Amino acid sequence: MLVVIKGAGDLATGIACRLFRCGFALVMTETARPTTVRCTVAFSQAVYRGSAQVEDIPARLAAAPEEALALTGRGFVAVLVDPSGTSVEALRPDVVVDAVLAKRNLGTHLTDASCVVGVGPGFLPGRDCHAAVETQRGHDLGRVLWDQAPASNTGVPGEIGGYTVERLLRAPADGVFLPAARIGDLVEAGQPVGYVEGTPMRAQISGVLRGLLPDGTPVHTGMKAGDIDPRCRREHCFSVSDKARAVGGGVLEAILTQYHRKEGGTYVR
Repeated sequence: MLVVIKGAGDLATGIACRLFRCGFALVMTETARPTTVRCTVAFSQAVYRGSAQVEDIPARLAAAPEEALALTGRGFVAVLVDPSGTSVEALRPDVVVDAVLAKRNLGTHLTDASCVVGVGPGFLPGRDCHAAVETQRGHDLGRVLWDQAPASNTGVPGEIGGYTVERLLRAPADGVFLPAARIGDLVEAGQPVGYVEGTPMRAQISGVLRGLLPDGTPVHTGMKAGDIDPRCRREHCFSVSDKARAVGGGVLEAILTQYHRKEGGTYVR
């Protein structure tokens, strides 16, 4: 069963890992210059390097849909540079999962596949997708929604270790980002962890640097450029997060439920 996942950031990658281990063939789409901060757990890095590995799962960059399909047959997650999602028509997947996390629907349609799943705010089941999956931390994280939209974006990241907005690192100016630390480093509050045109980007709290933009990334003032985890567990920087695993489980549930709802247990287009 072929699944196209729109987006290849850390949350989309968590979804991909769960589906890959369950035997699905996966093609992921990305922009030409991904801005994922959790680089160590994102298949989006294949765009820059040609390949990426998250936990024990390998991904490769494909130049075209035909190459992407060939890569899935060889046991890889395939990544395509296709920000508009035009490859969906060529690939004709059984499932489309929109995990771009744009907080709104950028072009996913109920008719894109026999099973269409929207991840996070901006999707309404029955209009944009067959099912949506909740991404807001809390009691309903990973819940599959068939008749209501996920919770609206609050603009406040989920609490980890007692911190919310303090965890985030944001670009202090417009320009090109230059890192001054590496993912997995322990940092102290007030420490510069990057620079933009000579202006330091300082940590607001102490903890382990869980995410950071790649060297040379163009940024604008206030853009998310990094993430600090106050729990100080360095190994967490190199594995799929609890949130991504929960959302991935929701996507898997949505796919299997939709599959069994179809006549004879098979997808009917």
